[in-house]
Amino acid sequence: MLISNSTNAGEAYLGWPRQAIKDYLETNKIKRVLFIPYAGVGVTYDEYTAKVNNVFNELGFEVYGIHNESNPVKAVHEAEAIAVGGGNTFHLVYMLHKLKLMNAIKEAVEKGTTYMGWSAGSNVACPSLKTTNDMPIIEPESFNCSALIPFQINPHYLDANPEGHGGETREQRIEEFMMVNRDIYVVGLREATYLLVDGNQITLHGNRPMRIFKYGVPAYEVNPGDDINFLM
Repeated sequence: MLISNSTNAGEAYLGWPRQAIKDYLETNKIKRVLFIPYAGVGVTYDEYTAKVNNVFNELGFEVYGIHNESNPVKAVHEAEAIAVGGGNTFHLVYMLHKLKLMNAIKEAVEKGTTYMGWSAGSNVACPSLKTTNDMPIIEPESFNCSALIPFQINPHYLDANPEGHGGETREQRIEEFMMVNRDIYVVGLREATYLLVDGNQITLHGNRPMRIFKYGVPAYEVNPGDDINFLM
């Protein structure tokens, strides 16, 4: 489950996707979720984990933080489910490589472990972090991510350019990426939407369309319910 954003303006934390999270975890018969808080920079890992646990407890699940595990790689392989929170993608990727967790996550999920991420947590399911929106506040060992999916996500995708802003639009930034990464799709995942992946099947959920980018093809929209299995 790859979620664009945790919180819509004016809503509680993880407000809009709560029912979807509950349905997803219940469908996969999950009770305990290993949380990876390493994208959090302006908050302690304990505080971040507690914040997520408060929401998940209300939904009937228990969350525990990987930062409290003596053997993080073992914890990943033994987890019923893994949730990766949003924040700064560069810091998240730095920590996942430093602790040898990127490959561990890939191996666990490919063996059937349930995975959920929002924002930066969705970015690290991609082949690389190159379509994140975040500032590179730290240099990770590699830009490579877990490649749980074969395409790139740009979370929080915005169509508009703010009034008075003279920089590139989000679409222009993605077009720059495609000029040097011509063989991969990028999806602009708008807020209040998420992707569900089951094997080679993928579906878009929410109340907004998703924008598809591919080198040599004009960008276009797909709606929830449309067949997007070509991405896989």
